[in-house]
Amino acid sequence: MASTTTTTGTETVQGRRHQGPEAGVWLERKRSLGDQAEAKAAVPASSLLHNPGDAGGPRPRLAAAPRQPPAKVPARRTHQEEFAEVLNPMRQSLIYLGWVLLMQIGRVRDFLDRFFGLHAAGSAGKGGVPPIVSDSQDFYTRRLYMRIVDIFNRPITSAPGAWIDVAERRREGDPCREHPTPTGRTRRCLNLGSYNYLGFAANDAYCTPKVVEELRRSGASTCSPGADAGRTEGHVEMEQVVAGFLGVEKAFVYGMGFATNAFTIPTLCSKGCLVLSDEMNHKSIVDGVKLSGASVKVFRHNDVRHLEYLLRKSIVEGQSRTGRQWRKILIVVEGIYSMEGEMVRLSEIVRLKKKYGAYLYLDEAHSIGALGATGRGVCEQQGVSPRDVDVMMGTFTKSFGSCGGYIAGSAALVDYVRAASPASYHATAMSPPAARQIVASLTVISGRDGSDRGGEKLARLRQNANYFRAELMRRGFHVLGDMDSPVVPIMCYYAAKIPALSRMCLERNLAVVLVGFPATALCLSRMRICISASHTREELENAVEIIDEIGDRCMIKYIGERKAARLATDEVGGNRDTRLVSSKSI
Repeated sequence: MASTTTTTGTETVQGRRHQGPEAGVWLERKRSLGDQAEAKAAVPASSLLHNPGDAGGPRPRLAAAPRQPPAKVPARRTHQEEFAEVLNPMRQSLIYLGWVLLMQIGRVRDFLDRFFGLHAAGSAGKGGVPPIVSDSQDFYTRRLYMRIVDIFNRPITSAPGAWIDVAERRREGDPCREHPTPTGRTRRCLNLGSYNYLGFAANDAYCTPKVVEELRRSGASTCSPGADAGRTEGHVEMEQVVAGFLGVEKAFVYGMGFATNAFTIPTLCSKGCLVLSDEMNHKSIVDGVKLSGASVKVFRHNDVRHLEYLLRKSIVEGQSRTGRQWRKILIVVEGIYSMEGEMVRLSEIVRLKKKYGAYLYLDEAHSIGALGATGRGVCEQQGVSPRDVDVMMGTFTKSFGSCGGYIAGSAALVDYVRAASPASYHATAMSPPAARQIVASLTVISGRDGSDRGGEKLARLRQNANYFRAELMRRGFHVLGDMDSPVVPIMCYYAAKIPALSRMCLERNLAVVLVGFPATALCLSRMRICISASHTREELENAVEIIDEIGDRCMIKYIGERKAARLATDEVGGNRDTRLVSSKSI
């Protein structure tokens, strides 16, 4: 049994590697795992910014240490438990049967098309060349997606404020092959689909004049990457303002939110590293991990105990095949999960990352500017210091009415990402007017514009979200997420109900987003509502009444009346103020 010593910070701890046939059994026993030492020393003291040389050789031992008391996990039902209660075997069977029938009807139509020579029944290549689109994907697009394509990609003809103009379209020809065409008419709808959390996406008395002025002064684009000639004084000011708002040393801004994750994670991780990722993480995180080449282990959504189990198990086992210690371990979570409306259990995860010497990557795309007394995100909401988060990521497309994203943290981290990320060299820098919008909106949120509009917007967003969520729960809808979260998912489960819900809402002048497979699991289709500070109480009351009526018609109220009232009361907790602030324009 080999033994070495590893030093992390000022501590020197020994580790033990278990060999022999009993090792697998030992690893699966939670009690034995609990007897292991603080695993902080099992993670090498390598920098987050670069990978050291080969970390091979004997791996450190885990020394015995005093048994730690078990973490206190809040007694709350998980989404999986809620789904299991609603999705009884009968409902699941009906949902799957609907998919099977749709696919069989599509196969029959393809056969008839080939038999009568009406259409080519696929995307077959010509001259022996294989099709550019796989047969399965082509079939799904034609026979399933195109049936309801009218509820997706609806063009808008106005700024996405509290109300939005939606272009009307009509279907002509074969609905499984032809896209809807515009009619030239528009419909004025209450906007419950845009990420306009603080209302900055529409015309703003403070922000809009500054953006127009910047457009006249600097133009619409720099036409150059930041590392070349695309970095202006406005970009420098923006990064300084962002870092100051977050309470960190430095920030680096990307021109695209998706690319912020997809380009940064491969910069920080590579082969020999381990990424522990929440199963509900965004596609940009999934793609970033794939591009990095690092190993990945997925833990159950917001399940801190499962995360700790994977941490201990991974440290003890080391890398597959070689058994070497991991060059670094990175935990990746989101502040608010965009499809769940649920906040990360950040304080518990910070405790774990400190205990085991891992790094923490926090995606605050939906939480920055929306959570916390001053809008500083989930860290402020849960009382966690930003210094305890190694990599802070967020976007400006939700609360700030702009585009792009940021990476923030220590000066060493940001300087490395700026030098190593492809965005610095191969992507045009953010548009100067978009950068000015970010600075102006942060000025309002921070109160540096000389008004209290920022505080009013934040208070109104929380009250709007809590009121809307509680009202829907009282009426029997299965609503996911936490109080204060502006993302309010309403479960409908049946994929066949998605088009009916969307079309009925549009007829009643509600612009909503319906989400189904492959964005969610087959049985977990939902309506995702995004609440804004620009909504008034009257508008939300009207929306609740309309959704309530449509919910009755589509039969998507899965919670009994008594239980719904109890759940809503328990969720609000009696200490949440759902009254709106003054209805004056903020």
